[in-house]
Amino acid sequence: MKAAVLEAFKSPMKVHDNWPEPECGPDDAIVKVEANGVCRSDWHVCEGDWGWIGLQPELPHVIGHEFCGVVEEVGANVKTFKKGDRVICPFNFGCGTCSFCHSGHQNTCLNFEGAGFVRSGGYGQYAEVARADLNLVSLPESIPFVEAASMGCRFMTSFHGIVDQARVGAGDWVSIHGCGGIGLAATQIATALGASVIAVDINDETLAMAKQMGAVATVNAAKENVPEAVVELSGGGAHVSVDALGIATTCINSVMSLRNRGRHLQIGLTTQDEQGYVSLPVDVMVARELEFVGTIGMQPQRYPSMLNMVETGKLTPGKMVTNVVSIDEAANVITSMGSYGTVGTTVVKW
Repeated sequence: MKAAVLEAFKSPMKVHDNWPEPECGPDDAIVKVEANGVCRSDWHVCEGDWGWIGLQPELPHVIGHEFCGVVEEVGANVKTFKKGDRVICPFNFGCGTCSFCHSGHQNTCLNFEGAGFVRSGGYGQYAEVARADLNLVSLPESIPFVEAASMGCRFMTSFHGIVDQARVGAGDWVSIHGCGGIGLAATQIATALGASVIAVDINDETLAMAKQMGAVATVNAAKENVPEAVVELSGGGAHVSVDALGIATTCINSVMSLRNRGRHLQIGLTTQDEQGYVSLPVDVMVARELEFVGTIGMQPQRYPSMLNMVETGKLTPGKMVTNVVSIDEAANVITSMGSYGTVGTTVVKW
């Protein structure tokens, strides 16, 4: 198959025309990839980040965790899916046997396998889904593949975080720090729930797009004191604040933007600069009774709620897509993410 292969960290992926296709185990499925979202997480992986949390693939490897497509093959034990089914793939593969999977939290599985991290991912023409009956999701006919790919990691993680973890409701003020794919998705989702979103970024073009996604106000972090601006705009501070980037500055700004008893949602993972550790204003968090909650991926059984909102037009992830490229262009897009050189969502269409 044709595939863009990560052969070495800190080097662009290389396109191969005859890379081995993934093999289908008895519980697995092979998906013919129709589209794959280009995620900032791909940049992190290419840089060799996240070894400190076990998210570093053995090389060479076909990465890509935001894919959707058509089932090409299923293993003998697979009951729910068949060849030709339209599907979307959550990136968090559960094992189905640990206590977290049994309680419906496959996204925090003790034996976590990430799509494109352990298994072959969406930068190949064919991708592998472990334990398909547990980890694959049917894709409605009404949702195009490019739009579905844009719902990958960024949208599903934001949905789980905003809806389930941070419990955003109508009337809440929500500040979102970092308006890349995750931040724009969080903006759209929080707005759909009836919240008022304040978008924070250093790029005016990105902030303009956040307004298109529903933000009622924006703050340029390069020009303003972020916590002060958010507190003033929201009349006392955000009820929920989101670090959608994962650097120390956005994390601290997010926490300090909250009103008393506010909830900080951490979506962004850190870089080599932080290596997983950020100093927090603990005394402020105690005195104000602030919550700090994380979010990772989303359980497959939660997808119908998100997909229903897309089908009814309450969510429009396709509006975030600003660029559709071929597999030959993907490596350059990922490289540009190191300097925040992309706006909106880029999708590879096979």
